[in-house]
Amino acid sequence: MSDQLHKSPLNLAVLVAGLGFFVDAFDLFLFNIYRVPSLKELGLSGNELSHQGEFLLAIQMAGMMVGGILTGIIGDKKGRKTVLFGSILLYSVSNIANAFVDDTISYAIIRFLAGVGLAGELGAGITIVSESMSIKNRGYGTILVATLGALGAVTAGLIGNIIPWRIAFFIAGCMGLLLLILRMKVSEPQIFREQIHLANHKKGNFKVLFKNRNRSIKYIACILMGVPIWYSVGLLISLSPEIAQIYHIKNLQLATCFILFQIGITAGDLSSGILSQLLQTRKKVLLSFMLVAIFATCVHFSNIRNGLSLNFTSFWMGLGCGYLSVFVTSTAEHFGTNLRVLATATVTNFMRGSITLLVPFHLWIQSYFQVDLAMGLIITGIMVWTLAIASTLYLPETFGKNLNFNEE
Repeated sequence: MSDQLHKSPLNLAVLVAGLGFFVDAFDLFLFNIYRVPSLKELGLSGNELSHQGEFLLAIQMAGMMVGGILTGIIGDKKGRKTVLFGSILLYSVSNIANAFVDDTISYAIIRFLAGVGLAGELGAGITIVSESMSIKNRGYGTILVATLGALGAVTAGLIGNIIPWRIAFFIAGCMGLLLLILRMKVSEPQIFREQIHLANHKKGNFKVLFKNRNRSIKYIACILMGVPIWYSVGLLISLSPEIAQIYHIKNLQLATCFILFQIGITAGDLSSGILSQLLQTRKKVLLSFMLVAIFATCVHFSNIRNGLSLNFTSFWMGLGCGYLSVFVTSTAEHFGTNLRVLATATVTNFMRGSITLLVPFHLWIQSYFQVDLAMGLIITGIMVWTLAIASTLYLPETFGKNLNFNEE
C-alpha cells in the first residue's frame, strides 16, 4: 500500500482540498465582512442591525457545528470523497442563493445551510490528504491545504471594500461549483478502501469518541488546542473598532487589522508546517508558535492601554496562530480511520464555534468583576491560552504515526 501513497504534495488530492478550504475560508470571512452592509441594505439600523447580525453569525456557527457532526459521520461511513462533493455543493448553492435574499428570515436559513456545507470542507480535506500521502511527507500536503485556506481569508478581506456584497456571494458560489469538476476526479484513499468492510456502527459513531476515557480527553484537548485562534480573530481582531473608540486609538481600520492577521496566519501555516517536517515534531512546533502568539497578544494589550497602533501586533498574533496547519494535521493523526473525518470535522468546527461561548463569557466577566473591555478580554485570554497549552502538553507526539488503524 505504501507504494500507492503520494510522496509529493503537488497532487490532485492536495489541490482539491486546498482550493476547497480556500473557498471555505473565503466564504466564512466574507460573511463577517459583509454582514453589516448587507443588513443595512435590507433596511436594518441601530440596535436591530447589531442584534440581527449577531443572530445570523450564531445561526451560521450552529450550522457549522451541526454540519461537523453530520459530515463527519457520512465521511467515515460512506467515504471522504462523498463529503467533499456534498459539502461544496451545499455551500456553493447557498452562497448563490445568498446573493438574492431580500429578508432576514431567508438570510438566516441560507446562512445555516451554508454553515452545514462549510463544516465538512476542512475535516474531510485534511483527512483525505493525510491518508493519501506518505507518512514522511504528509505534513507538506496539509501545509498547502491550510495555507490556501488562509489565503482565502486574506482574499475576502481585500475585496471587502471593492465588490458589492451580492456579487461577492455569487462569485463565491460559482467558485465552489467550478471545484466540483476537480472533485469528481479525486479517489478515496487506499486506507479507507481497505477498511470499508468494517461494520457501519463502528464507523463515524459519535458515541465511540466518548466510549474510552483517554480518547474523550484527547478529543476535548484537540478542541481546546485550537480555540485561541478564534479567540484572537473572533474577539481581539473583530472588536478592534470598539477597542479603538474606548481607548482613543486613532486611524484604526478593521479591514487592515484583519488582513494583517490573516497574512500572519498564512506565513505561520507555511513556517510552522515546514518546521514540523524538518524537526520531525508536531508538539514542539505547536508550543513554540503558541508562545509567539501569547507574547504578541501581551504586546497587543499593552498597545491598547497606551493608545498605540494595533496593526503590527495583529500581524504577529496571526503569525503565532499560524499553527493551524500543524494543529489540523495532528488532530487527524490522533484518531483511527473509522473516526478520523468525524473527529477532525467536529474538532475544527467546534473550535470555530467556540466564539459563540467566548462572546457571552467575556461580557459576563466584565459585568461580574466590573472591569473594562480590555480586562475582560485579558481574563478570557488567560483562560483560553492556559487550557490550550495544557492540552498540547497532554497530547502525545504524532509525527510519523501510521494512520492505518481503527478505534475500538
